[in-house]
Amino acid sequence: MTANRQWLLVGLISAWLCPTAINAEGDWPQWRGPASDGHSVEANVPVKWDEKSVVWKTELPGSGQSSPVIFGDRVFLTSALEAGGQRVVFCVDRKTGKILWQETVWTGTPEATHKMNGWATATCATDGKQVVAFFGRGGIHGFDVDGKKLWSKDLGKFDGPWGAAASPLIVDGLVIQNCDAVDEASLLALEVRTGKVVWQTPRQIPPRGGWSSPVLVNAGARREVVVNGEEVVTSYDPLSGAKLWTCKAFTGRGEPTITPGNGLLFVVNGKPGDFYALRPGGDGDITQSHMAWHTPRKSGRDQPSPIVVGEFVIVVSMDGVGFCYDTTTGKELWKERLGGSFTSSPIAANGLAYFQDDAGKTTVIKPGSKLEVVAENTLPADGSEVFRASLTPSRGQMFSRSEKTLYCLGK
Repeated sequence: MTANRQWLLVGLISAWLCPTAINAEGDWPQWRGPASDGHSVEANVPVKWDEKSVVWKTELPGSGQSSPVIFGDRVFLTSALEAGGQRVVFCVDRKTGKILWQETVWTGTPEATHKMNGWATATCATDGKQVVAFFGRGGIHGFDVDGKKLWSKDLGKFDGPWGAAASPLIVDGLVIQNCDAVDEASLLALEVRTGKVVWQTPRQIPPRGGWSSPVLVNAGARREVVVNGEEVVTSYDPLSGAKLWTCKAFTGRGEPTITPGNGLLFVVNGKPGDFYALRPGGDGDITQSHMAWHTPRKSGRDQPSPIVVGEFVIVVSMDGVGFCYDTTTGKELWKERLGGSFTSSPIAANGLAYFQDDAGKTTVIKPGSKLEVVAENTLPADGSEVFRASLTPSRGQMFSRSEKTLYCLGK
């Protein structure tokens, strides 16, 4: 099948499905899933669980916040040991929880990081043959799925107050990585097989830097890689790195990853939480021409990305307040406290949205004009565990990662 015909087929299936890898239904190959929108297409994603639902749990090496990435029976994760002085990539058997392989990719003096961050926060990406992991100052690294190291690349010092957290994105044999930092900021693409740099485009980031992950979207006949930023959203050509358009943000700290859905891009500013929707496409400055709606939401700090379910889009603030909006108009439909504090981004399956807080409690809601809580699920955590990774659904099970433990939930 030619590339153009493949793109046509994918477009007919879903305008927002990530078209760069053919995944089985239960695969979750990158940050926020196959389409970078947090959605699972599985019909049997668990809705309710408790301590009796734990199939297995595995104590992980070191500490990390990267979310589980799953392809077939392999789960890929990262961790940092020695207070960030050692970075590791490892693979867990999906069925048993056994660690199949573990490789140290970097040792050295760690960069500064925020107290809520760490040194192993970026989620891996895989095409089923290679797996790529990014660690900021610890570099970017390619492995085959059996743990054979293929390449490593130093991408800079990554000085700044926040630390690194942007996850890689695989597109047509390229791995695209956002390298926002206060020293040198850029978006670059490397060959996923060799690590060779194919293109590198400078990004204009103010001194505080950022850590948003790139998202691939389909804007009509054109594909775009879109990245949130400190003061601007920017779109790039995925194969050349050419800048396509920009949209000025309303407030600073645009770190939450953009969520595509319903033909729009939903964008949250990290502080104080302005929320807006863009139409992709266009050229140059599209701030006026492609703004669908904007709401000056004053909610404090935000880190989670939005989630779109049907005609509703929901975003939760760090302090646990959920907001639901109409995707077409931006009208606020409800504002309710979900409880807890939230860092991880939500997922969706079968018309339901899943929000896991930092203590590991997951609130499952049915989006609508009023808040409808379907389930409130807890884990047998010891009280000291912190859950900042996002949930990963796969093959009728749910995977939840705290900084030091991986849980498999289901049957």
